[in-house]
Amino acid sequence: MAERPRNRKFRAMSGPANSAPTSSAAPDPELEPNSLPEPPAPRAPIDRSTWARPWAQLKYFTFQPAIFPRLLGHVSPDARPGDFVNVYDKNGNLTGGGLFNPRAKIPLRVVCHSTTPIDESYFETAIRRAIALRRDLFKLDETTDAYRLIGSDGDGLSGLMIDRYGDTLLCEIYSLGIAQRLLHWLPLIHELAGTKFARVHVDHDLGSLEGIKPSMFNETNATAPTKVKIREHGIRYEVDFAEGHKTGFFCDQRDNRLHVARFTKEARVLDLCCYTGGFSLNAKITGGAADVTCVDLDETALAQAKRNANLNQARLKFVHADAFAYARQMQQNGEKWDVVVLDPPKFIFTRDAAGNWEGRQKYEDLNLLAISLVKTGGIFVTCSCSGLLSLEDFETHVIKAAHRQQRRLQFFDRTGAGPDHPVYSNCLESRYLKLLWARVL
Repeated sequence: MAERPRNRKFRAMSGPANSAPTSSAAPDPELEPNSLPEPPAPRAPIDRSTWARPWAQLKYFTFQPAIFPRLLGHVSPDARPGDFVNVYDKNGNLTGGGLFNPRAKIPLRVVCHSTTPIDESYFETAIRRAIALRRDLFKLDETTDAYRLIGSDGDGLSGLMIDRYGDTLLCEIYSLGIAQRLLHWLPLIHELAGTKFARVHVDHDLGSLEGIKPSMFNETNATAPTKVKIREHGIRYEVDFAEGHKTGFFCDQRDNRLHVARFTKEARVLDLCCYTGGFSLNAKITGGAADVTCVDLDETALAQAKRNANLNQARLKFVHADAFAYARQMQQNGEKWDVVVLDPPKFIFTRDAAGNWEGRQKYEDLNLLAISLVKTGGIFVTCSCSGLLSLEDFETHVIKAAHRQQRRLQFFDRTGAGPDHPVYSNCLESRYLKLLWARVL
């Protein structure tokens, strides 16, 4: 539909139906063809000849560290896979620096946003800053010798995650540029962290896509131990790098493991999806629980949980079972616990609504079963490590689970990963771990 003329124009043209405008009438300049606004002048071509090489230019304005193919514009022809490149925005202004790999799913990882030139010396600055955060500011060595030392995008080192376990580093690499530099960085990292050994892990599929050859780390891995013993808040654990999930131990739950002990004095505690027994040991040793039952489907993890219990001379009950099946059986048996902790694996792997529906339903169903096992007035702690599920959506599913059985939750806390898992303001999606703490009524 054509836009209705403005009233002023409408009035200027109004008059008797058959009358014609007189020649003395002043023309309305807004109706004259020559008075239309001039089209914008074409933008002058960008001169890239003065740009610091190698370089990459963004197609759109973005402050994100991960530049996917659709966001990447021109790249200088001398940019090789793994190179550190200067990054320019769509208008040709310097906006930072990053690691380039044309064959990767993320062809450009911007490690630093800056309007002034930066170079490879940035990496040493970022490494020193990351380690100082844990050791000098948070003073984590006073309570543990296991923590995340470098956290990828959260430390401006996209594609590199390092967990420290005693005198051993467990390094996970997701970027060719990081792989090419890590062996050069390790002496500095060992010096700053007070460590001696390093194990480097590269996912097979991702390594093939990025062009990373795991064999380049064979010598480093050969000298590192396959198992280490660590301490956390006075409790000892064994970390098995060969058998454990991801880095072998979940440092992100450290503060939450200790927090749960506040509610377990002489309590009956159920730890669903217990993995290697972190919540259970804190409930028993630090919290003084009367009875702790640990449930997990992973036989290897459960065996490690038993070894951890023996390390601390703690008496726990272990059940090898699927959490869904076990909870249903206990529900039918009418069993109830004073405290229930639910820490399942990741259920959501895609942003697509149709693809993640099943994962969301699993969260809701498993939480329904777990809540049914909590005594009235008891404590329920539920976790999600799915980064693609927001805290608000997770809370909605947990509330639905409670209301479906005519129960209410009295929330008193929301927590996440410890301070050794920082999040940059331009990459909030890396805030993956979510915990809800509630009393069940």
